[in-house]
Amino acid sequence: MSAPEIARKAPYATNVEAGKSYFWCACGKSANQPFCDGSHKGTDFTPVKYTPETDGKAAFCGCKASGNAPLCDGTHAKL
Repeated sequence: MSAPEIARKAPYATNVEAGKSYFWCACGKSANQPFCDGSHKGTDFTPVKYTPETDGKAAFCGCKASGNAPLCDGTHAKL
């Protein structure tokens, strides 16, 4: 598997709605970060579905290296 592009070395703090599905960009190529816009087509990446249980903020990974994808785990601080 190829390495994803780093979209940015910081999370994307995003308002989310409980029960709504979000598709996080895993390849780093999307122009609609942190969400998928189909730019992964032709690669071995697929978007990651995220459905929050509560309304609020979610910190989506921007570096694409989180061990807790699609959410940030602080890995960007080591890049």
